[in-house]
Amino acid sequence: MGHHHGYNHSHDHGDLKGRNLIISILLNILITVAQVVGGLLSGSLALLSDALHNFSDVVSLIISYIANNLSKKKASFQKTFGYKRAEILAAFINAATLMIVAVLLIIEAVERFQNPQKIESNLVIWLSIVAILGNGFSVLLLKKDSEANMNMKSAYLHLLTDMMASVAVLIGGLLMKYYAIYWVDSVLTFAIALYLIWMGFDLLKNSTKVLMLFTPDTIPIKKIVEEINAFSSIKNVHHVHVWQLNEEEIHLEAHIDFNEDITLSKFDEILHEIEALVFDKYDINHVNIQPEFGKDDAKEVIVQD
Repeated sequence: MGHHHGYNHSHDHGDLKGRNLIISILLNILITVAQVVGGLLSGSLALLSDALHNFSDVVSLIISYIANNLSKKKASFQKTFGYKRAEILAAFINAATLMIVAVLLIIEAVERFQNPQKIESNLVIWLSIVAILGNGFSVLLLKKDSEANMNMKSAYLHLLTDMMASVAVLIGGLLMKYYAIYWVDSVLTFAIALYLIWMGFDLLKNSTKVLMLFTPDTIPIKKIVEEINAFSSIKNVHHVHVWQLNEEEIHLEAHIDFNEDITLSKFDEILHEIEALVFDKYDINHVNIQPEFGKDDAKEVIVQD
């Protein structure tokens, strides 16, 4: 059986990610405390509600930070893959909580629309500005890593949503103070919740696909099988599995039936060509091939184990 790990993976700067998460956690703890104090002093349910949202951000950021650290741990006899799926699991948990937060925001927006609340505008305006600045800085810190990492994207979406909610509170506070308009905050909150459902569902779906070992959308199994079958020495490619371990590793496992009873050194040459093919064209960086000659087994491409 041939198994290859020779192709390098593109590792993120884990220490930098961890540092950015720590900064974001501390900022959100400060924002949460400020909003709780402000809400209690002013009697503003909106501020207390925003404090709850910020606290959910703190929890999601802590989950992301723990997952980021776990993903660096080495493999062992009991954990042969290490904790490489920790960040995918964190993304799944955070995406699920994003959906819950979105539903709560919708309920809250409807209640506020039906029963507009008189708010201490000056305090709300200043605290919402503080929240926008704090969450905005955290959003900028996580944005780059969020583009290539589900875990960081889940934390980024939590912060982005809270920043947008604070913008809604700020606009609502200004309109209440100067124009006595009370419905804008509710409408903006509802719109933010819909955006959150759209983004959160996509992240939930993608993390679920990885956890369920589904073939990545970018991998055309039929085409890959045809290209490997085109090797003159290969008779049949079957029992194929392709899955994503995390966002850096895509694995291909297959049985290959050869036309001749080839030597081990010849198999190594062919294996190297297959590895180069699937890595260069499809970014598959872990290949596990079981060579066969004249074996009587199922020859379908997909075989239910």
